[in-house]
Amino acid sequence: MSKPSDYRRDSHCVYLCDYHIVFPTKYRHPVITDQLWKYLYGKLLEITKHYPRLYFKQANHDKDHVHLLVSIPPQMTVGSVVRLIKTNTARNIKKQFPILKNHYWGIDSLWSEGYFVSTVGVTTETIERYIMQQGEQDAGQTTTLFD
Repeated sequence: MSKPSDYRRDSHCVYLCDYHIVFPTKYRHPVITDQLWKYLYGKLLEITKHYPRLYFKQANHDKDHVHLLVSIPPQMTVGSVVRLIKTNTARNIKKQFPILKNHYWGIDSLWSEGYFVSTVGVTTETIERYIMQQGEQDAGQTTTLFD
């Protein structure tokens, strides 16, 4: 279960919206080297300067994909954040790493169009248990909807 310190605060809400996001390179080419990763990681840090409500909790990679654990505020969609990350990390990357032209000769982007996303955090069972306990404490009974 998440600790209260994991919750993020905004002007009118408190939230825990953590996502595991994975996005592969175009054609799953194994092009992510240690040097390329350092560049990409620097770009992730740069993104948080412009979007301070985004918080990268963890980031790692394999040769053909990137794993991110990201806290996204409820006002932003996951798709818009993925697009933001892909756009900002891919920008000027061919200039920095000319070797990529061997793999992506006519293509502007390093990234595949698709991605994987999964929510992370409190489980459904934990929330159900919490609501049941609150109902028992408050009214002595609970109501289950949509059975």
